[in-house]
Amino acid sequence: MTIALTFPGQGSQTIGMGKAFFGQFKVAKDVFSEIDEALGQNLSKLMFEGPEEELTLTANAQPALMAVSLAGLRVLEHEAGLDLKKHVAFVAGHSLGEYSALAAAGSLTLADTARLLRIRGNAMQAAVSPGVGAMAALLGLDFAAASSVAAEAAQGDVCQAANDNGGGQVVVSGSKSAVERAIELAKAQGARRAVMLSVSAPFHCSLMQPAADAMSDALSKVSIVAPVVPLVGNVSAMAGSDPVAIREALVAQVTGTVRWRESVEWMAGQGVKQFIEVGSGKVLTGLVKRIAADAEGLSVSNPDDVVLFRTQVVL
Repeated sequence: MTIALTFPGQGSQTIGMGKAFFGQFKVAKDVFSEIDEALGQNLSKLMFEGPEEELTLTANAQPALMAVSLAGLRVLEHEAGLDLKKHVAFVAGHSLGEYSALAAAGSLTLADTARLLRIRGNAMQAAVSPGVGAMAALLGLDFAAASSVAAEAAQGDVCQAANDNGGGQVVVSGSKSAVERAIELAKAQGARRAVMLSVSAPFHCSLMQPAADAMSDALSKVSIVAPVVPLVGNVSAMAGSDPVAIREALVAQVTGTVRWRESVEWMAGQGVKQFIEVGSGKVLTGLVKRIAADAEGLSVSNPDDVVLFRTQVVL
């Protein structure tokens, strides 16, 4: 098997995402309905109609993005004959996308995944007071150089490499003053660009420890079974299927680096030739092109993409 399924993270949300799936396919509509019921909220209406500032709230964006990914997956299974056990070597997701990947592979139920992401979003938002933390994208520095910049910028505050996205794109996260120092240091070291990101909290750094504690508690109360295909985790950047290790990694992931470049490199090294991004946007598909030049990337975010999948992917 040479196919991996990938699932996007926060920032890929847009008003209207998933609406075409909802309108055309009962299997997709059922996914949205189940998530709405699990959350006790008409999340699908918010996704389809807005307002954007409400959808962008971390507690809404995280389950919403998962909903689109799982709706898209159900359509691929129903309309294109995709069978994870038969056709897919690995699943992987960027940050919250790891939960989508686990739901896709049957490790978590859809309802539990939605509720966990609601808890995760609220906990991540509450972990740091507004204005205290920040994140910045450093473009044109490799991971080692960006990590060195973050360490130098910390000066007793928190500043860590949060996302290693590949293609010379590393995101740093931490205390606002330290992240501002990192931007200046990165520019001095030859970064092509170094810019503050418009985010609501400093994700994937030690300031998120209260959120990690909240997820440890929440995850202890749900059933996690072995996924039908191995998960390539953000923390390990390699495949695993052990439920105990998955539970521990989901906690560690909150404060740890998203090792996306290494994850894609590892899957390509295992023979993956096609990376299928299921859900809103094409961010991960773009990153695959930078990381694994010999691999193909395809994004599936609407019914037209399902038709394209049928023509471009040999099952």
